[in-house]
Amino acid sequence: MSGLRARAMCPAGQAGAPGLGGAHRVETDGFGCGSAGMPVPEMREDLRGLPPFARAYCHYTRGLERFVCRLSRWMTLAEVAAVSGLGWDSVKEIVKSDLGKRYAHIPLKGVRYLAVDEFHVGKKGKFLTVVIDLESGEILWVAKGRGEDALVKFFRRPRKSRAKVRAVACDMSAAYWWAVLKHLPKVDVVFDHFHVIKLMNEKIDDLRRALQREADTLGRTYLKGTRYLLLAGAENVPEDRREDLAEALRFNEPLSTAYYLKEDLRQLWSQPTRALMRRHLESWCKRALESGIAQLIAMAKTLRTHATGILNYCRHNISTGKLEGKRPVEHLWMKPHRRHRFFFDTYERTNPDSQNRRA
Repeated sequence: MSGLRARAMCPAGQAGAPGLGGAHRVETDGFGCGSAGMPVPEMREDLRGLPPFARAYCHYTRGLERFVCRLSRWMTLAEVAAVSGLGWDSVKEIVKSDLGKRYAHIPLKGVRYLAVDEFHVGKKGKFLTVVIDLESGEILWVAKGRGEDALVKFFRRPRKSRAKVRAVACDMSAAYWWAVLKHLPKVDVVFDHFHVIKLMNEKIDDLRRALQREADTLGRTYLKGTRYLLLAGAENVPEDRREDLAEALRFNEPLSTAYYLKEDLRQLWSQPTRALMRRHLESWCKRALESGIAQLIAMAKTLRTHATGILNYCRHNISTGKLEGKRPVEHLWMKPHRRHRFFFDTYERTNPDSQNRRA
């Protein structure tokens, strides 16, 4: 019986129910029958794609593959392996192959708004570049590295699919907005307001550290413990700490100027029209330049350089907020055995066709 091969098939009934013996195993010849017609080596060339219920040279059936993929939506690879009776490596290959088929060609024809950002993974300076559809929240692209090199292959796809992309949200890093303008010249770039305020907070923190180094003992007392009070929005400062913040600002005029300018900058994105938004931005930059504080002067120059992308928010009203919500990618990428579940679940939640099939 040299032509017989053992294959695992999907469990059925009580005998093969999860936790009660795992997958069934049957012996088949090259045609999928219970008896062997001829030795396998002699008919291998003619039966490379047979039997019909299993892929060539696999020890499990297609039904078991589908069963494993369904379980992987809610279980880890180790749990699926324990239930199905397959090895961990076999389960990984099944799920990896399934994800490759699902995400190889994601349609982009209806995409209008994109968000691009980078995530730092691991402790060795590794980065991932992620692109999502802002309207559906669907992940469209994940590539190792950052900058233009990580996006060149993706930018070919909107052109080939004739997607009418209107705007792309990103941070103020030239590595991304320059790549967008180069490959999608008719698309507006919108600089995310979260990153603008983050940059402003960094300037305030630099100013606070400089003042703390130069202050005497009494001045350091007022500045001690105020870092997060200065970085938080005025409405988020706890009631019992507002007096501490007020004292720190009262005895440090440069810090007070920077803090109130930061709060005024936050009002930029609440302006109803582009003209009012431009007027507010010019007024802010003028006051920052006249303050004489190095950190505020640098911030004003940065905002003037990126003014077009900042003002585009009034036209498109988009940000990278949804992409920032995908931060679990950073955590999951460092855990390969859980990585596949995040992308699979995200696609299932955001793709209407998948939701209908699941229902």
